[in-house]
Amino acid sequence: MTTRLARQWRVGSSQKRQDLITAYLCLLPWMVGFLSFVFGPMLFSLGLSFFRSDLLTSTFFVGLENYRDLFNEDLFWKSLRVTFIYAFSTVPLGSCLALMIALVLNQKLLGLGIWRTIYYLPTVISGVAVSLLWLQIFNPRAGLLNNFLAIFGIDGPSWLYSSTWALPSLIIMSVWGVGANMLLYLAGLQGIPTHLYEAATIDGANSIRKFWHVTIPMLTPTIFFNVTIGLIYAFQFFTQAFIMTEGGPNNATLSMVLFLYRKAFLQIRFGYASAAAWVLFAIIITFTLLFQYSSRRWVYYEGEAAR
Repeated sequence: MTTRLARQWRVGSSQKRQDLITAYLCLLPWMVGFLSFVFGPMLFSLGLSFFRSDLLTSTFFVGLENYRDLFNEDLFWKSLRVTFIYAFSTVPLGSCLALMIALVLNQKLLGLGIWRTIYYLPTVISGVAVSLLWLQIFNPRAGLLNNFLAIFGIDGPSWLYSSTWALPSLIIMSVWGVGANMLLYLAGLQGIPTHLYEAATIDGANSIRKFWHVTIPMLTPTIFFNVTIGLIYAFQFFTQAFIMTEGGPNNATLSMVLFLYRKAFLQIRFGYASAAAWVLFAIIITFTLLFQYSSRRWVYYEGEAAR
């Protein structure tokens, strides 16, 4: 009996080792790619941020000088301000609009699949193509937007050529990509148990109360995910500003990523640009962790005890 149990234990252990080796072999290509193209370059840029370097002729250690110069540069603070305005405008706007569309598409509508496809389709178009399209829409003379405003006797602004309107134009443009968030909200809405709405109806709740006391609490995990990912991407916005305005006019749309792009590839200051990149990384990590910490107070997962 003991011999048979020992044999079974050895066979089980051997099978577990084989499964573990197979799992590691499957992970190996991803690990090699991650170390080669993500983690390795990140470590290199961290080290480079302590050097003054053009990567070609001269490289010498300067310690924290790049960071000190960065925090003393007015243009850095302006790019940070632009990035914050963009991030904290586009994320709430996009999230609310995506939720509104999802609420409509969650109803029994004719051609529902077609409408879902229409709203999601813009998200699969490349950022460059979208930027070129919106360049034509925002054209002050022949653009679709100003021609539409002219119907109502409104003289539209110069949009991308105005220091006042350039950044709001990019914020307006951001609604183009709400389709992905809309699908996530739609999946969340369809996952809410119907018995919760039935119980709310029995308690005499109207549609508004059901929305605030059933729908929103049950959607908080999806809201948390969408807002977190949205902030991470918004802090790194680059393509629109680079193609449509090149950071202008008068640096009104100069994002942090565009700022470090200029430093690295136009001014050939790779160490300085690396320092800027790590400051941006620290900002993103800080906001992500703070938002994660705050989620304990307002994110509800089904099955949790009432808090």
